[in-house]
Amino acid sequence: MAKSALLKSSLAKKYWMAFTGLFLCTFLVGHLLGNLQLLLPVSEAARDQFNEYALFMTTNPLVMILSYVTYISILFHAIDGVILTYNNRKARPQGYVSFKPSTNSTWASRNMGLLGTVIFVFIVLHMNAFWAEMKFGGLDNTVYTTGGGESVKDLYTLTLSTFQDSTYGLLFVIIYVLSMAAIAFHLLHGFSSGFQTLGVNHPRYNGFIRKLGYGFAILVPLAFAIIPIYIHFVLENVLEKI
Repeated sequence: MAKSALLKSSLAKKYWMAFTGLFLCTFLVGHLLGNLQLLLPVSEAARDQFNEYALFMTTNPLVMILSYVTYISILFHAIDGVILTYNNRKARPQGYVSFKPSTNSTWASRNMGLLGTVIFVFIVLHMNAFWAEMKFGGLDNTVYTTGGGESVKDLYTLTLSTFQDSTYGLLFVIIYVLSMAAIAFHLLHGFSSGFQTLGVNHPRYNGFIRKLGYGFAILVPLAFAIIPIYIHFVLENVLEKI
C-alpha cells in the first residue's frame, strides 16, 4: 500500500525525474566522446575506428545492459515529465492579473515540458535513422572486414553520408542543431534542479553546481552540434574518399 502511494506521489515522480535526468547526463558525455571520432579526416582508418567502436557499443554485454537502462530511463523520464507538466499546469494559479511567472522563473524552467517533447521526438528520429539501422536495418548489406580483421557494419559511412546528402543533408544538420539547442535549454534548468531535488543543496556549493550546470548545458550540446556542421561543411565527401 505504501509502495503504491509512493509511486503515485508527486514527490516520488520528482525524485525519479531528477535521478534519471542526471543519469542521462552521464550518457550524453559517453555518447559525445564516441561521436567525436566522426571529426577525424575521412579515411579507411577513421571508418574502421568508428565502426569498431559502434560494434563494441552494440555487442559488449555490460554496455548492452547500460544501454537498456538508458532506454528505460529516457522513457520514464519522458513519462514523468509529461505527468509533472500536466500536474503543474493544473496547480498553476488562475485568475490573478498580477501573476507573472517570468519574474521568478526562467523561460527554460517554465517550458521543460515543451523542450522535453522536442528532445523525445528527436531521440526517436535519431534512433530510427542510426541505431535501428545498425541493429535491424539495411546495414546488413554493408558489412566489411576492418584492418583489424573484424566484420562490422558500416555505420560510419551511413552517418557521414546522411549529413553530406546533397538534397537533405543541410536539413538534417539544421534539425540536429535545433534539437541540441533544446537539450541545452533543458539542461540549463534540469542539471542544477536535479541535484536540488535529490537533496544536494547547500549554500556552500550551490554556486559551484549552478556554474557546472551552465557549463555542461552549453558545452556538451555545442560539441554535439559541431559534429554534423563539420561533417556537412568541412569534411570531405565520404562516398568519394572511401
